[in-house]
Amino acid sequence: MYDYIKGIITGIKNNAIVLDNNGIGYLIYVSNPYSFEIGNEYKIFVYQQVQEDGHFLYGFKTIEEKELFLKLISVKGLGCKMTLPILAVGSIDGIMDAIERENVLYLKKFPKIGDKLAKQIILDLKGKLEFIGVGISDDEVNNENELKEVLIGLGYKEKELKPILAKVDTSLSIEDQVKDALKLLLR
Repeated sequence: MYDYIKGIITGIKNNAIVLDNNGIGYLIYVSNPYSFEIGNEYKIFVYQQVQEDGHFLYGFKTIEEKELFLKLISVKGLGCKMTLPILAVGSIDGIMDAIERENVLYLKKFPKIGDKLAKQIILDLKGKLEFIGVGISDDEVNNENELKEVLIGLGYKEKELKPILAKVDTSLSIEDQVKDALKLLLR
């Protein structure tokens, strides 16, 4: 199983890229191939799907995008090829927020997602989409703890802060972090 492949983009197709790594061109299906530039080097996080008719690589620019993809394909009735357009159209935060808030209408805007499948996504994933701790440094953990303390001081409960803290950029000043967190909490 691969975690990521680092290489140079040598080709762009309508639903995939070709990533050259040491003379081997990997065909990797991505949500938005036109967000890549030929000749540039990228680190692509990948998921390998093995089926009777072939092996397929699905690629992502961030580990969070890959983690969301893995959660989505675990939903009954939602496969890899149906999940890529969801990631192409929606933002990670928007998709996670729609699932947590049970926003069926938002999920139904994606191709081939009807009422039944949207409800299944919510049923299977609500409360399971926390990416806290994925690749963060000690400084970011300290910033997150400080932000959490400030928000608790403002009267928010720790339970309602959990999904919000993962979405706030901890490299910002504490004032900007608080502003971003409050915007997310007031949605």
